Amino acid sequence: MGLLIPGLLLAPHGPSAAEAPTKPAAKLPDPKTKTTAKDGAASTGAGDPCVHIVRSGDSVSRLATRYRVPRQRLIDANHLTKPDALRVGQRLIIPSCDPTRARAEAAAAKPVMQPDGSVVALVGPRRIPTRLYLNVPDFAEQGVEFAWPLMGPVISAMGARRRVWHAGIDIQADLGTPVYAAAPGDVYFSGSAPGYGRVIKIEHTNGFMSIYAHNLQNLVNVGDRVEAGAVIATVGKSKGAVTTHLHFEIRREGMAYNPLFLLPRRDVVVARSDEEMPQAAPSEDDEDE
Repeated sequence: MGLLIPGLLLAPHGPSAAEAPTKPAAKLPDPKTKTTAKDGAASTGAGDPCVHIVRSGDSVSRLATRYRVPRQRLIDANHLTKPDALRVGQRLIIPSCDPTRARAEAAAAKPVMQPDGSVVALVGPRRIPTRLYLNVPDFAEQGVEFAWPLMGPVISAMGARRRVWHAGIDIQADLGTPVYAAAPGDVYFSGSAPGYGRVIKIEHTNGFMSIYAHNLQNLVNVGDRVEAGAVIATVGKSKGAVTTHLHFEIRREGMAYNPLFLLPRRDVVVARSDEEMPQAAPSEDDEDE
């Protein structure tokens, strides 16, 4: 049973109607006008894909990375005199945005349900299309007996976040805490990867793979045979992560499964099942997939 802590909805703040200038500044974009991508913006009407509504945690740098535009162009297009002081609810036009392409990308970002009960969704800061199975799976005799890779509170569950999806669980632990192999297998990958930081991937029987990310140290090498309970890494904190934790995934033939349904049952409190993921390139915010 988990506890869901909903995010706070912050109302826009700024000058009241009485304090607003009687004559609008000539440089401010008119919400009713429509400009072209060549002019550095697109229509700012409601629901326009080339307009971003500022939310808590947004910054000019992150938005520039997300929309792949130079930071200064974003500042100039919106006449931001204080670019480091964005307001929640503020409307920002995206320079050189193609509305048709933006709408297509927005449509592609919506999760797609599959006949087998799985969902295809964009995962992690790199928005990788991934198949996720969120229900309790039935592997019959083809399952693998997994153990917890470490004991600690689950601070982020698998599933939808506010902007992207999360393909595993995050288990909080102190820096340097040992990480254990969840099942016997062979080390398929040991190194660093975008979206994971230092990560280890172990192949198991019946097409299963377990993934251990944001490590301080990787203690095994590719090709090593490990037994369940062997120490394979230590807990770390990748760039952009909120706290030291282990990002843990279980996949089978490319599909991600909810580890909470495959690990031994224990009292688990999910403190943050909708953790916000910074919208930045992996090199800037190395958050998990």
